[in-house]
Amino acid sequence: MNASTRQLKVARLLQKELSEVLKPEMQLRFPGAMITITKVNISPDLGVAHVYLSVFMAKAEQVIAQITLDHTEIRYKLGQRIRHQLRIVPELHFHIDDSLDYIDRIDQLLKQ
Repeated sequence: MNASTRQLKVARLLQKELSEVLKPEMQLRFPGAMITITKVNISPDLGVAHVYLSVFMAKAEQVIAQITLDHTEIRYKLGQRIRHQLRIVPELHFHIDDSLDYIDRIDQLLKQ
């Protein structure tokens, strides 16, 4: 499935703005943890965004649980930041990006 140019632009915008929204909140709740938005996939109608997070120095399940609890507030803050670029703020679904674990696992298997 190829994403359109518009989808890619919106995904980049969401990734940038969400990182700004999440940074101060996550620093308070998980001091010392590194939480990075690695990828954003957006539906063709721009109504649903799947946000992938890489979590280091914290329990990923706890981070996702906290973000899921705060998703309404996060979406509101995001809407304040992107209200001039997008007509509708997409529904946000957060996921753990386990691609680094997958790469490590493949690397270990190749070394054996």
